Amino acid sequence: MLRGNKVGLRARHEDDIPILRAELYDDVVNASRAEGRPWRPITPGSKDSRLVVDDKEQGHVPFSVVELEGGTLVGTATLWGIDNHNRFAHIGLGLLPSSRGKGYGTDVVGVLCHYGFIVRGLQRLQIETLADNAAMLRSAERNGFVREGVLRSSAWVMGEFLDEVLLGLLVQDWKPDSRG
Repeated sequence: MLRGNKVGLRARHEDDIPILRAELYDDVVNASRAEGRPWRPITPGSKDSRLVVDDKEQGHVPFSVVELEGGTLVGTATLWGIDNHNRFAHIGLGLLPSSRGKGYGTDVVGVLCHYGFIVRGLQRLQIETLADNAAMLRSAERNGFVREGVLRSSAWVMGEFLDEVLLGLLVQDWKPDSRG
């Protein structure tokens, strides 16, 4: 397990999947805002590609996020789009509704930075998030991410186009103790 100040990132367990599906992905609005594809219902018990881990897939590393105290599941975290030649990847996370507003997002971003930069040896990490996602913007910037641009009307979400903010962090600009 990778440990932060408040949360740990661990392998996805089979019993995490029904909780994540019910609390994150069956919520049409949340799922539509979090993913770059249309929401669709997933049959219970089916192999949902968003949640089931394929250990052969090298470009996508999903984690389950748990509280360090007690081990309660609080969400998901992912290093995705890993490009080993150019040494960069994207990061993303989703917290269960009951776990939002507790500082977990900032901690998750910090642990993903540690994983990307230290464990994987990457040069750059990138985040794309909706421009109105204040929590993700705060979590990214507290970890040293810099706003590099706005992708105007780039996300179709619940009947309207929304802007996305592109944030980047280079390994030489990362300060592991800068989280707060």
